[in-house]
Amino acid sequence: MPNPKRRHSHQRTALRRTHYTAEMPEIQRNRQVGGEPYFLRHCATPDGYFKGRRLPGFKD
Repeated sequence: MPNPKRRHSHQRTALRRTHYTAEMPEIQRNRQVGGEPYFLRHCATPDGYFKGRRLPGFKD
């Protein structure tokens, strides 16, 4: 495993880390009747729906 021969400066480390930013999660309106008004994208709703389809294994 290659290791650096000398230590990198604080400025060089900070320049590399400038692209590490936190993002807000994407929230979308729920179109299902009687469900939660909003849901996180790329996640199933508490009702068991994902992309408009009912997922198997979710019980009422």
